[in-house]
Amino acid sequence: MKAVITTSALLFTLSFNAIAEEATDDGIWETIKSNVKQTWDSPTRDLYVPLNTWHNRAMYDKDKVDSYNERPWGIGYGVSRFDNDGNWHSIYAMEFQDSHNEFEPIVGYGYQKNWYFGKDRDWRLGLGFTAAITARHDYSYIPLPLPLPLFSIEYKRFAIQNTYIPGTYNNGNVLFTWARWQF
Repeated sequence: MKAVITTSALLFTLSFNAIAEEATDDGIWETIKSNVKQTWDSPTRDLYVPLNTWHNRAMYDKDKVDSYNERPWGIGYGVSRFDNDGNWHSIYAMEFQDSHNEFEPIVGYGYQKNWYFGKDRDWRLGLGFTAAITARHDYSYIPLPLPLPLFSIEYKRFAIQNTYIPGTYNNGNVLFTWARWQF
């Protein structure tokens, strides 16, 4: 478990450092505000479709896993853009059924540094983070902050994106996967 938490923290730190490198002479806060504004004003729209919530079998009792929903029916919408370096920025909202088949909303800002492959640069791998807020039934829908890592494989306007929610034994430790289509 320490390895998963350490890996998540490392991915988040690397991604945040990539944004810090973009900081202008005005500082990181001005850069963040500029990125959010540019993303909000982008004409590109995204459709999000949750696909899977895999509970790490090494971190759960079998009876717990058997009781959980791993098909998070839901939908999401966002605005996004690729910056001059080809990195992805997004403001999004999504809702889905959580592990207990309860409604869970999430809203946030996502950033991914991308590495492009192929002559046409159609394929890319992304690594980044999301700074989001969610609310869950088992926490009386109190808003909860979620700084989480993001990673993806993408082809043109289609992406399979993932995050890993770290946790303790029988709690958290979930790989959440969704599809993203840009239009």
